[in-house]
Amino acid sequence: MKFILTNNPLVFERLKSTTSIDFQDVSLHNILLAARDYIHKGHKLLSHPLSGSIKPNETLYKSIWLTQRTEELDMQSLNIIEGAVLLAKNFDERDITILEQYKEHMQMLDLGLIQ
Repeated sequence: MKFILTNNPLVFERLKSTTSIDFQDVSLHNILLAARDYIHKGHKLLSHPLSGSIKPNETLYKSIWLTQRTEELDMQSLNIIEGAVLLAKNFDERDITILEQYKEHMQMLDLGLIQ
């Protein structure tokens, strides 16, 4: 079993009837931190947190597939999410405010990547 962790309201609305979703109304950086928290609890990444080669300063939304069942800490998942968190932290958040006018487009792009 698997679920989607997302901050994308469009992913939540479109997929909630068929998919288990943890929707959090937070920034992209905070959704990556939430994914890291899940991994520390024993969940594994099933999709890359930087899928589509979209840098953290190029979008406001991120959806990530994770395993529903918990196991031992998966070091590969932890290394991947730590790298994504570090990359997101290194981008200047001022760049993101420019993207506000493209919210709908970013939501559609993230939805397409997670499907």
